[in-house]
Amino acid sequence: MIFEEKRVNSRKIYEGAILNVRVDTVTARKGHAHREIIEHNGAVAAVALTADDRIVMVKQYRYAAGRVVLEIPAGKIDRGETDPQAAMQRELKEETGYTAEDIRYLGCINPSVAYSEEVIHLYLMTGLSPGDQKLDEDEALEVELMPFDEVCRMTEQGELSDAKTVAAVLMARAQR
Repeated sequence: MIFEEKRVNSRKIYEGAILNVRVDTVTARKGHAHREIIEHNGAVAAVALTADDRIVMVKQYRYAAGRVVLEIPAGKIDRGETDPQAAMQRELKEETGYTAEDIRYLGCINPSVAYSEEVIHLYLMTGLSPGDQKLDEDEALEVELMPFDEVCRMTEQGELSDAKTVAAVLMARAQR
């Protein structure tokens, strides 16, 4: 039998621009326990595929990882945004300059179910048209077009570490 925890009370300990952190007291098998939870509005990510079967990738320095990371275009769902697909169209344009004619929902992932409420919605975007990037003031990234098969190989061989990229590439390959 699986024991389901129930919230007894909750206390917010941090409120930020991208996430909040709260501590919940929950029922436990032997009384009560505490759970530290990250509140996050959610995110979107896409395998944006060109007509010649190349994936639009982005390279950017990720401070938390301490290095440059190769990943698919992605971003947070802004507060007040209710349509993840529209958020993905916005993020693709901002980060890469591309717009997509066709968008297919691949599914969603929970990047860390133990302590975060974040859900990332994943898409396959095709029918791409190039354009100009509209990066946020604090963004600095490079766009790189890579063959789909090469990105799949890199995923399979553990050369890509970004979880949303790995999940989306594998899902796109399975659903193409």
